[in-house]
Amino acid sequence: MTDAQCQIPNNIDICVIGGGPAGLEAAIAARQLGASVVIVDDNPRLGGQLIKQTHKFFGSKAHYCGVRGFNIAEILTAAVDKLNIHALTSATVVGYYDNDDLGILTEDRLFSLKAKRYIFATGASEHMLAFENADLPGVYGAGAVQTIMNEYGVVPGKKALVIGSGNIGLIVPYQLLQAGVEVAAIVEILDKVGGYYVHSAKIKRAGVPLFLKHTIIEAKGSDCVEAAVITKVGENFECLLGTEQTIECDMILIAIGLSPLGELLYQTGCRIDYIPELGGHVPYHDDNMLTSKFHIFVCGDLACIEEASTAMLEGKIAGAKAYESLYGENKKSKEIVAQAKEELNIIRSSPFEERILFGRTKLKTSTTK
Repeated sequence: MTDAQCQIPNNIDICVIGGGPAGLEAAIAARQLGASVVIVDDNPRLGGQLIKQTHKFFGSKAHYCGVRGFNIAEILTAAVDKLNIHALTSATVVGYYDNDDLGILTEDRLFSLKAKRYIFATGASEHMLAFENADLPGVYGAGAVQTIMNEYGVVPGKKALVIGSGNIGLIVPYQLLQAGVEVAAIVEILDKVGGYYVHSAKIKRAGVPLFLKHTIIEAKGSDCVEAAVITKVGENFECLLGTEQTIECDMILIAIGLSPLGELLYQTGCRIDYIPELGGHVPYHDDNMLTSKFHIFVCGDLACIEEASTAMLEGKIAGAKAYESLYGENKKSKEIVAQAKEELNIIRSSPFEERILFGRTKLKTSTTK
């Protein structure tokens, strides 16, 4: 047994799988209410996507407005330490078994862990794109480049082409520019930028070319990426012959969205619905983040591809409700849930959230089994 394993209590109330913003807030809420909590995360340190986010958050002070992502991770990790929440890092949950045990793999051991309640906060994975020579070295997910650069201090190239203009497709190239990397262009298949104006304005001021209604069709190079071929697309997103142009670059960053990382959750037998507006295949869950299984809760990108602020609020709800399912409601738990739901409603009243609200309505009315 490792030192971390030896410190885990025998009778765990709640196990949180995933130490990102949603999972950390879930663990903190549950522990503040008095539950025994364990966090399991496969990264060397807690924080998830936050630890590689160098930009400042915006919104309200309650949602860390003006604070950089990696600083938010430090704040939440400090709270975990102060509350004496047990955290297993560099630990991968490799299976969920019929007796409701988890199989956990660390560097040198495979062992089981059992809890009364589970909160899945496993996050999301990046979409990739099929085009000629897409397997050349130098083709990355944009989030992977953000990890390489901001966590490990490695600049993976000198000149980047970015495919996709959502928030990740705007934030990462700006961070590349800050690191001295040239950004050749951003390519977007739609007729408008997908990310927030606050991010696109920075890119515009930096003079990065933006190709709307374009897509990539080929990566060029022998042993690694040396250039990319892009083309205009028509009304049905068909490539328009004769509009091809070649752009020199040694990196192609794919930033075309995320999918909920639900492979482990499938093993639990939870009901999974396909709701494109929420990110694809998501676990059915109610407003209290409870799935079709009485002892399993979800939160964050696993439940809906959204922002870190909403993920943290969902985490608070999941943590409080998991506690209540064991020990009943009390004044403090009700306050946590009510405040988090109120703040979620405020955020989701924005025009940017119409897709999410429509998706959540579909989830509630879905008859998928």
